[in-house]
Amino acid sequence: MAVQEYQQSNPGSLRVPVEIVATDLAPSVLREAKRAQYDNLSMSRGLSPERKQRFFRAEGDRWEVRPEVRSRVSFRELNLQQSYALLGRFDVVFCRNVLIYFSSDLKRDIIDRISKSLNPGGYLFLGASESMSGYSEAFEMVRASPGVLYRRK
Repeated sequence: MAVQEYQQSNPGSLRVPVEIVATDLAPSVLREAKRAQYDNLSMSRGLSPERKQRFFRAEGDRWEVRPEVRSRVSFRELNLQQSYALLGRFDVVFCRNVLIYFSSDLKRDIIDRISKSLNPGGYLFLGASESMSGYSEAFEMVRASPGVLYRRK
């Protein structure tokens, strides 16, 4: 949705197609995500009525993401403790509220792998309760309002 809004506001500014790769360890989670259907409660959490009408269509008692948004996303099974090489290189990685479940050594290893998959100048978004402190020198912290993100050096 954000990509489409950006393209509409800035025609011709994206010189290459934007590809979104969504990953999870659990095949059941990926199947549910591919369905791209949400109940009314989920739709009431932080989604403006304008975006709801623009990017979703009603399907009975559920809301389905429109095909032009769905087609931007591919889904892949991924264990964060394995290689990311087959996924390619990224400009942005969202790894929110995942690292809290790993030991310090595994966090360090995962962050190192993520840094190698990010293009220089690329961004890593972590969850609000997660920090890069002490885990990697490959990133610099960027303060945003609200929160922080990390830029690959």
